[in-house]
Amino acid sequence: MKVSVIIPVYNEEKVIQYCLESLKNQTFRDMEIIVVDDGSTDRTQELVKGVMLLIQDHKGPGEARNFGAKQAKGEILVFVDADMTFDRDFIKELVEPIVKGESKGTFSKDEKVSNWDNIWAKCWNINEGWEDGKRHPQNYPDKQKVFRAILKSEFDKVNGYDSGGYYTDDWTLSQKLGYLATSTTGKFYHENPATLSEVFKQAKWAAKRPYKLGVLGNIIALIRASLIVSILVGFWKALGSRNIKFFIFKIIYDLGTFFGVLSYTLSGKGSK
Repeated sequence: MKVSVIIPVYNEEKVIQYCLESLKNQTFRDMEIIVVDDGSTDRTQELVKGVMLLIQDHKGPGEARNFGAKQAKGEILVFVDADMTFDRDFIKELVEPIVKGESKGTFSKDEKVSNWDNIWAKCWNINEGWEDGKRHPQNYPDKQKVFRAILKSEFDKVNGYDSGGYYTDDWTLSQKLGYLATSTTGKFYHENPATLSEVFKQAKWAAKRPYKLGVLGNIIALIRASLIVSILVGFWKALGSRNIKFFIFKIIYDLGTFFGVLSYTLSGKGSK
C-alpha cells in the first residue's frame, strides 16, 4: 500500500531540512512526501526540495493537512510535524498494522525528546508531567486521539480535520470517526522548546483556544496562570524535581499562558 506523508509547515526554516532528510532515508520506499506551507514568511519554501510542495494562506495545521490529503495518491496517510525526525524503520513499523488489516489508524508511543540535553527542554517535561526523555507520561494508554497514520478512505469518509485553527485540530479526526488510534512501534524524535523565548511563545500559542465552561473556564485558566499561583507552583516543583531553574521556567511559561488566554478571551481568535 502506497503511503503519503503530509507535513504542515509554518516558518520552519530551522528544522524542515532535518525532517525531510530523515524521511528520505526511510526503509519503507513506496511513499510520497507532501509539504504544505501554511503561509510561511521565512525561508521555509526555499529549503523544501525533492518533494511535493503545496502553498496556502495561513489557515492552521488542520486545513494544511486537509489540503495535502486532497493531493495525496497514497492509500495510507501519515501526518508528521516539521520539527520531528525518525528512525529508519519508523514509517514501516507505523503502517504495518494498517497494511495487515489489523487497524484503520495508528500512532507510536516511542516519541523521544530530541534535545534532552537542554535544561529548558527538561523543564518542559517536568511541567507536563512526562517521563524523562519522552514526550508523554508513564503508562501512556494504547489508544489515543491523535492519528499518525490512517487509511485515506477513513479520512475522506469524514472530510478530514475540522478547521478551527486551534492546536487541538488533530483531535477532531478521531472525534468525527468515533474511534481512537491504536498503538504500534516506530521510534521518532520531537524537540521541546529550547529557550525561554520559545517557552513563552509555545505556551501563549497553546493557550489561545476554547476552554471548557466557556468564560468561566477562561477565568479559571487565568487564575491558574497568575503570578502568585505560578510562584507557588514553580517553587514547589523546583524543590520536588531538584531543578532550581524550573522556577524561572514556570514563571515564563505561565506568563505566556496568561497572555494567550487573555488574548483569546478578548478576541475570540485561537492560534493557528
